[in-house]
Amino acid sequence: MSGLDQIDDLALPHALAVMGAFHKGAAALPEGVETLVMLGPREPGFWASFTQSPEYCDGLPDPMDRWSRRVIDRLADSLGARAFFPFAATPPHPFYTWAKATGRAWSSPVQFLVHDVAGLWLSYRGALGFANRLDLPPTPAQSPCTDCAQPCIAACPVDALTQTGYDLSTCHAYLDKLAGQDCMTGGCAVRAACPISRSYGRSPAQSAFHMRHFHK
Repeated sequence: MSGLDQIDDLALPHALAVMGAFHKGAAALPEGVETLVMLGPREPGFWASFTQSPEYCDGLPDPMDRWSRRVIDRLADSLGARAFFPFAATPPHPFYTWAKATGRAWSSPVQFLVHDVAGLWLSYRGALGFANRLDLPPTPAQSPCTDCAQPCIAACPVDALTQTGYDLSTCHAYLDKLAGQDCMTGGCAVRAACPISRSYGRSPAQSAFHMRHFHK
């Protein structure tokens, strides 16, 4: 049986961290999986580690997805687990539902998931499924948004993302303008406004990388 500490230790050299876990019953899981452990960037440091990888340096498409598959598949093999990814699956795996089932991620006032450590910079590179029921630690009692001033609500410069929904066309139109280059180079202003996001240590270069892929 693999404990979360062991998984976290094995993920550390790849600048990945355990971002939450849950047992079957908190959400539906694939056949044969009793515990799902979700992995995401460990900050600060993930971007510096990833940009040294062969996938980032080879100039081929989808470097982060290819890196994630290589690294997390190897972690799964070493731990006797199954790897799952938030990409290249038909039908897609329900990572949003799985994230909320961990008790460490919640729907924020702007609908993005918010995490107890990553804030609105939350992302998952993959998950490990175990046939055993691993021992899991207690989770936070409530969302960090509960006692927050919620600056995310007013952070979007064009009000594309609010409590009522996401106007994708307005967002993309703004990113095409000179005024939108701050978001393109530093990441979504809504995500950056979260007080937990500000303490997470994510590199602006990583945010710019994701924005380029978002705004193709």
